[in-house]
Formats: sequence, structure tokens, C-alpha cells
Amino acid sequence: MRAAVLLVTVCLAGAYAQLVCDHPPRDWCSTWEIAKACKVEQQCMEYLSHNQNNKNEPAVQVELYYESLCGACRKFIVLQLFPTWLMLNEIMNVTLVPYGNAQEKNVSGKWEFTCQHGPDECYVNTIEACVMYHLKDLQNYFFVIFCIEQSSNLTSALEPCLAAYQPDLSTKTVMDCVNGDLGNKIMHENAIKTDSLKPPHAYVPWVVINGKHNDTLQDTAISALFNLVCDMYTGYGAHYNKGLQVD
Repeated sequence: MRAAVLLVTVCLAGAYAQLVCDHPPRDWCSTWEIAKACKVEQQCMEYLSHNQNNKNEPAVQVELYYESLCGACRKFIVLQLFPTWLMLNEIMNVTLVPYGNAQEKNVSGKWEFTCQHGPDECYVNTIEACVMYHLKDLQNYFFVIFCIEQSSNLTSALEPCLAAYQPDLSTKTVMDCVNGDLGNKIMHENAIKTDSLKPPHAYVPWVVINGKHNDTLQDTAISALFNLVCDMYTGYGAHYNKGLQVD
């Protein structure tokens, strides 16, 4: 019951926020600054600290097809996707696919990649793909990916980001993947996933929600992902706009 109330509190569109701040209620927990301005830090932190355990309703599926050095991709990851996932990870699943507008060709049995922002982007794409491969679970690797993407120098961010968030995974292990057949294979798989999108991706970041992409979903995800996840969730969050009480 408490967890249900917390989820409704976080997603609830009520009058209180309108009285204490200039931000709409849907944005209460979209950033920590807004949470403080609207005086709902306690509610947001309580939500973060409780497991909703709402197993009867499917989580919202958010897939991101991106390039590691793409400015818009980095902005979306750092300012929208990662903060939203921190707050709503019990009702959303995230899939990250670094590849984007890259191209591949088979040269003597090995895949060679050309990336939109040059060789450094191919390099960092592969680093992030290898981090995901070795850490397996989003709960483990998303912090590292976020750390890399918000760094001022992405090509040298791996070691400090692993040290900060996943010290048990060595830089050497990741780099062996990056420079070897494994990384080549993983990036080819990412190429297949990206090239199989329907509709085909036309730009990055390319966001797919519950298996669907259209202009409305894309635009809303880019500007207000937190609100979109609450809207799309078919459990407790689905009721917040209707003012329904959850028992």
C-alpha cells in the first residue's frame, strides 16, 4: 500500500505544486532542482527508496539507439534518461544500443565501422558496448555509461568511471573486448539491431517506447520522459491524471 501511494505521489498531478512553484506537477521529480523548488524532495526521495513491487503490470520499455559522441544523445542520456530511470526504475526497463548512424562493412571476415563523428566515436561506442556486455545488468552498467557520457573527454573516461562505479571490472578486461573479436562481434550485433528498426531510424537519438516509434513519442521522450513513462505505465501511474485513489 505504501509503495503504491508513493508512486501515485510522484506521478500525481495535484494542486500543491502549482501553489509553491512555477513548474507543472508532471515535472516535480524530473530534476533535483525542480524537486527542491517545488518542495517535494521528501516525496521524490521516498519514491526512490521504496520498491514498488507492482508485478501485475508490465514495465514501460524504453529503447535508445544512439551515438556516444552525439551531442543530442549525450544531453538526452544525462538530463532525461538517466534521471528518469533513477526515479522510475521499478516501472521502466531501458535498453541502450550504441551505434546510431554508423556504417559497417565486412573486410576479410572482420567488420569495419565508420562512425558519424569519426574514429573516436567508434571507439567509445565499442567501449560502452563492452561495458554492457561484461556487467550484464542495467543496474550495474548504467552508472558507468552515464559517467562516460557526461565526461569532458569521453575517450579517456573509462578508467575513472569504472573506478567510481564498478571497481571490480578492470579497464584491461573492457579494452581486451574493445580491441578483440568480442567487441567487433558485439558492435555488429548492434548494427543489426539498429538497421532492423521499423520504421528505420532517421536520426539520433532514436527513442522507441513499448516497441513503437513515432514523432509524438519521440518529441515527448526528448522533452519530458518522466511524464511520458508515468503516462504510459498501466499500473498505478496510469491513474494519476484521473485523480483516482489506489487501494
